[in-house]
Amino acid sequence: MNRELYNTYVHILEEELIPAMGCTEPIAIAYAASIARAALGMLPEHVEIHVSGNIIKNVKSVIVPHTGGLHGIEAAVAAGLVAGDQQRELEVIADVTEEQIKQIKAYLEQTEITVAQAETERVFEIDLRAEKDGRRVQVKIVDGHTNVVLVRRNEEILYESSMLSEAPDEAVHKTDHSLLEVEKIVLFAEEVELEDVTEVLERQITYNTAIAEEGLRGKYGANIGNVLLTAYGNSVGNRAKAWAAAGSDARMSGCELPVVINSGMVCDGAKASCAAKIASAVGAGLLGMEMYRQGSQFVGGDGIVTKGVEKTIMNVGDLAREGMAQTDKEIIQIMLR
Repeated sequence: MNRELYNTYVHILEEELIPAMGCTEPIAIAYAASIARAALGMLPEHVEIHVSGNIIKNVKSVIVPHTGGLHGIEAAVAAGLVAGDQQRELEVIADVTEEQIKQIKAYLEQTEITVAQAETERVFEIDLRAEKDGRRVQVKIVDGHTNVVLVRRNEEILYESSMLSEAPDEAVHKTDHSLLEVEKIVLFAEEVELEDVTEVLERQITYNTAIAEEGLRGKYGANIGNVLLTAYGNSVGNRAKAWAAAGSDARMSGCELPVVINSGMVCDGAKASCAAKIASAVGAGLLGMEMYRQGSQFVGGDGIVTKGVEKTIMNVGDLAREGMAQTDKEIIQIMLR
């Protein structure tokens, strides 16, 4: 692998494997709210937030950490406004005090926070507007959890990014992710010098092991991790599924430990059942590994499987993006009832 591509892959790991507190979408909302509070200079008396459908799915049912068990978009907004530290980005509410939790709950009870679905083609969009005493602020985040594209106070533009005019859902990265191909990823894994990735991977191992252990100790969500261990034993494969599920159990249920996130997929919203989906995904990965070991495979022409892994990935992407579009709309309508 040439050095330029090698360095790009290292940088991609550094961009993707970042710490976050709680499920990422409510944290992004709290981040937007913290920016709005700073720009307004006071707590607003009215807040209006328009979010894309995917945000609605991924925030409605999860507990926002450091809020005493509150969940949903309104709670995320209140937490960011009352106690958020915008400088911490995805750890924006990592240091909330017990007194601030009381303030968050009181503010939520006393303040009108209006939530609506944004009229946008973007999968990820947060448009938050807050006002008090004739002063108004607007904060807009698109395409990435910390990709702030607009901060406006009254008619004054405090910050504006050119990303606002880019095509919907264009990836927000410092490095070129189009260079990612399965064959090259495997080559990178085989050739990587461990000292180049030790820091980022050790942080991920430390954080994610801790939250998985907490998920197994506590009673979070549907407790999928412990269900798997009790039902199917202590084999390596089952432990892999159980520990991954336990981390999700804890994260979706408001555990106040950070987790190192990376790109993933969600079908019908972030919630307790995510742990079951994660366990199923780990199981599918282990099955694929065993198929390879034993010389077994699916071949081109088996359903949407086609010759070449990159082309098959494109087919899956098309199915999710185009084929599931109407299903996605129906899911959101059900959740908004």
